[in-house]
Amino acid sequence: MADLTITAANVVAATGANIIHRTAGATITAGQCVYMSSTTDRAMLADNNSATAEARTPVGIALHAASSGQPLAIATSGDITIGATVTAGVVYYLSDTAGGIIPVADLGSGEYPCTIGIATSASVIRLGIQASGVAL
Repeated sequence: MADLTITAANVVAATGANIIHRTAGATITAGQCVYMSSTTDRAMLADNNSATAEARTPVGIALHAASSGQPLAIATSGDITIGATVTAGVVYYLSDTAGGIIPVADLGSGEYPCTIGIATSASVIRLGIQASGVAL
């Protein structure tokens, strides 16, 4: 398998999801995993095999597109319609493609597993972001 193919227009946070508002530090699309840069205090694309631990630790999922310098809403917990087909009960992880999301089966050697959440239906992921801090 590969990264989820996300239709950005279909990414929607459910009622009760925790949403934070930050400034984008890169071009970001809805459904991408982002982390907060400590040097710029801006949202950047997270990546599970980055040389920087900070980039391997996302804070959430972007809810809309933003270019660098624009405001960005980020879902950090709760349910999110991810805009892709997922499998209920499968755990999804941060990808080694910047901003991407993969199923657990696609984690590879040298990657730093970071749980994004678990699918609760064919289109919803319940966010539960947790970085392992160790490489496979």
